[in-house]
Amino acid sequence: MKKNILAFIVLSILTLFINIIFKNQLNINHLLQNTLSLQLTDRQIENYFELQKNWQWISYSIIPLFLLLKSVFIATVLYIGTFFFSKNNITFKNILNCVIQAEFVFLLVPVLKIIWFYFFQTNYTLEDIQYFYPISALNITGYQGLDPWLIYPLQVLNLFELAYIIYLSYQIGQLTQTNTDNGLKIVGYSYVPALFLWVTVVMFFTLNYS
Repeated sequence: MKKNILAFIVLSILTLFINIIFKNQLNINHLLQNTLSLQLTDRQIENYFELQKNWQWISYSIIPLFLLLKSVFIATVLYIGTFFFSKNNITFKNILNCVIQAEFVFLLVPVLKIIWFYFFQTNYTLEDIQYFYPISALNITGYQGLDPWLIYPLQVLNLFELAYIIYLSYQIGQLTQTNTDNGLKIVGYSYVPALFLWVTVVMFFTLNYS
């Protein structure tokens, strides 16, 4: 259990640290101010940023909470998968540890975004940053002219998600004392349908509220 807690603390700290660098290096507040200036007065914008500054600690606390809920949910789904597709008894604690370790893969996403916009695409908008997802299907199609409900699923189709699935499959294979193929079967019958359901829900709400 201590191993899980330590890994989660490191994951949370790195995520917070990278997000702070991301926000500062890409001048997110400046881009946000330019966007808000089209809709709000200078006084309203000033009040908005003042409020944001005063409640910044909430945004920082949400990140670990989100990571915890996400990790527990995915671990639960995988645990159910091992119950049906594994002959060995696997503890929830061990699966949660695998999920937390796998989450480190996604830390590369904001790092690559920083590198891309800082060194390559130096002229960008808030939308460019929002919709850019390294090595994803959305990068191939582009977001301009695309229906809003299609953006998220195209973002999810990326190599990081594939690496995440492969890593989980390998770890589950080790836990079940079988192989990666068996781990991939468990992940494929548990995590992948859950991910598909989540994407479908996001698409539904985006389609109805866009």
